[in-house]
Amino acid sequence: MPADDHRVRVQLDGLLAERGLSMTEVADKVGITLANLSVLKNGHARAIRFTTLTALCDVLGCQPGDLLRVDQLD
Repeated sequence: MPADDHRVRVQLDGLLAERGLSMTEVADKVGITLANLSVLKNGHARAIRFTTLTALCDVLGCQPGDLLRVDQLD
């Protein structure tokens, strides 16, 4: 499978909306740049550190499975 052909999707938009948080607020609380959070949100990230995933889950009050999903094969 080519590196860009993954099926993992980040469901950050819905979690932000549900919690009334902005991208800037989350980036500040997590300790990453707004640009890197945007890359993750838009599905352009190639990897995520466990420390970043943990911080996102702490800030959003969620589990990794709430934030990430794997699309089904066609």
